[in-house]
Amino acid sequence: MVIPAPAPPSPHRATRHRPGLRAATAALCCGLLLTGTATATAATASAAQAQAQAGTAHHGEWGTGRGALVSAEKLYTLPTPRSVASELHTAGFGSGTVRHGVVAYRLVYRTVDPHGRPTTASGLFVVPLDHHRQLRAVSFAHGTGSHKDDSPSMQRADFVSAPVIAHASAGTAGIAPDYLGMGKGPGLHPWMDIGSETTASLDMLRAARAFAPRTGHTLERKVMVTGFSQGASAALGLGRALQAGEDRWFRLGALAPVSGAYDFSGAELPALTEGRLEPKSSVLYAAYTLVAFQRLHHIYDSPADVFRAPYATTVEALFDGAHTGRQLMEGTPDSLDRLLTARGRSLLAHPTGPFAAALRTTDAVCTDWTPRAPIRLYLSGGDEQAVTTNTTHCQAALRTHGVPAPITDLGPVDHEGSRHLGSNTAATPAIIRWFATLR
Repeated sequence: MVIPAPAPPSPHRATRHRPGLRAATAALCCGLLLTGTATATAATASAAQAQAQAGTAHHGEWGTGRGALVSAEKLYTLPTPRSVASELHTAGFGSGTVRHGVVAYRLVYRTVDPHGRPTTASGLFVVPLDHHRQLRAVSFAHGTGSHKDDSPSMQRADFVSAPVIAHASAGTAGIAPDYLGMGKGPGLHPWMDIGSETTASLDMLRAARAFAPRTGHTLERKVMVTGFSQGASAALGLGRALQAGEDRWFRLGALAPVSGAYDFSGAELPALTEGRLEPKSSVLYAAYTLVAFQRLHHIYDSPADVFRAPYATTVEALFDGAHTGRQLMEGTPDSLDRLLTARGRSLLAHPTGPFAAALRTTDAVCTDWTPRAPIRLYLSGGDEQAVTTNTTHCQAALRTHGVPAPITDLGPVDHEGSRHLGSNTAATPAIIRWFATLR
């Protein structure tokens, strides 16, 4: 978790007041800045205004199967490399790989929920201007957010959308699912549920392929897959599905996950319960873990079993997709001891029952398959959110399958006071350059 330093307001993004505080806003562990929701209504209004300026949305019935388009909206155009560079700079990203202007769309598409029932989801699709017709697809899976607007298609000139813009400006099709329950998707977000992250990502690729001809492009078969933090595990889940042939068209081209919690039960939760993560981050992370896994797997009978008063009556509602980062900060204590009962702490430290079973699926992204495409793992030493043993454990697991997965340490890079978030800003151009060599 990160308590970001203040940043000046930008004319390109919704105004976000961060008055020099380390306790007013934060990023979730393994996640993305929750400060993106500090003025969620303004962000939504900004996106709507951008859409109105960019063009009319396309609506209607595009099909009924998974990946079928429900609607496509043109969000904004960055007509020149200079305008893209400005956009990336506002979000804290470099512009050394920018070659093209871009145009961005929000796609709403059909997919399935964690139980296989039909639902819809949204995502960001960005293509370069003045480039050849056939494009390689790059799928980017974003880090954790709790508000629905903490997603690529809902933010502009922001940490969560910048990697997608960067990949497209380098000459590829940037594709990013918002995940279930995020963006324009209905319901609650099933956080760290690898199965639904995978289906949402795969179906977003299908929706992008269906829509691409309307932008004057087609998508190549090979997909370059990357993701940050929560999205690092999501990226591995998508890569596994692509390699298994779960789509008739797309195939896995390469994998580049960044700063993931790949060994959630063996590395991340121990770091949390032993006090090796930033304290306030640990509180939010612990709360999100228990609430999210409870919704799918029934790991406790009553909130009072795991949360202390008064939080037992309030914590679950904080993670409803409508509360902002500031509200999460203000609605939770500053220590695990004040948040968790003895049972709650024990459940995180020593998972049992349905929780342990669910974590075995979460932890399998590096252990139960053998990637046949090139793979590199990215991290930054001293990460205060996703401990680096996650990555070394993943590398070791892949090695047992005969897969060389070199680790790229990005060094002491920080973004808004966070080494974890800095790994995303530093990894993005490095991954763009690496992907460009894989032809």
